[in-house]
Amino acid sequence: MTEQLTTRWVVLDIEGTLTATSQVHVVLYDYARPRLGPWIDEHPEDPRVTEAVDAVRAEAGLPADASTEEVVRVLHSWMDEDKKAAPLKTLQGLIWEQGYARGELTSEYFPDVVPALKAWRERGLALAVFSSGSVAGQIASFSNTTEGDLRPFFRHHFDTVNAGPKREAASYHAIAHGLGDPLPSEILFLSDVPAELDAAKTAGWQVVGLARPGEPYEKADFGLHRTVASFAELEIDPA
Repeated sequence: MTEQLTTRWVVLDIEGTLTATSQVHVVLYDYARPRLGPWIDEHPEDPRVTEAVDAVRAEAGLPADASTEEVVRVLHSWMDEDKKAAPLKTLQGLIWEQGYARGELTSEYFPDVVPALKAWRERGLALAVFSSGSVAGQIASFSNTTEGDLRPFFRHHFDTVNAGPKREAASYHAIAHGLGDPLPSEILFLSDVPAELDAAKTAGWQVVGLARPGEPYEKADFGLHRTVASFAELEIDPA
């Protein structure tokens, strides 16, 4: 059955919603893991890198002069835990940005994603992204895909740095402000994580859960949230 919705903005999660979880946990993580240490050592004057490294030391309780090797051990442990740590996401994003620019990384999406994005944009809907991955990493991931450059599809990008944690309602209030303060009910959030949908719903947004076959949250309890297995099940019209 097709879900019919009316909204002005569609805000999208990435992992498990647009791309398979393995795209991040296998392809991207495996690409970043061996490059973290060299990247830190090769960019000692980049404030984004030095601030991220300092944040790792502080969050992990390491001394201020902890070596790159010690910092990388923490980063690797966070990757193993899939911890949504901002300094990790910053460093990964910078590494992925270079990988996409060099053509060493290519994003692949679920078959229903790009047709839906095109249809929604043609109907006049505005699209944005909210992902735990850094904004730099998000933009890079859309730059080189199996469907070409998708960056023009999205008007705004939000992450846990410029918006806040994905499971807190305050983050969705912050995003709404960044979108120009539309009515909360004029924003639709699509994600595969029930706790994120709960937070967005608390902020007054419309929400739809993605229970994609074979993905970690396929059998999750989405409670009262409407849930689909594919974007093809959604009929979204502009408000």
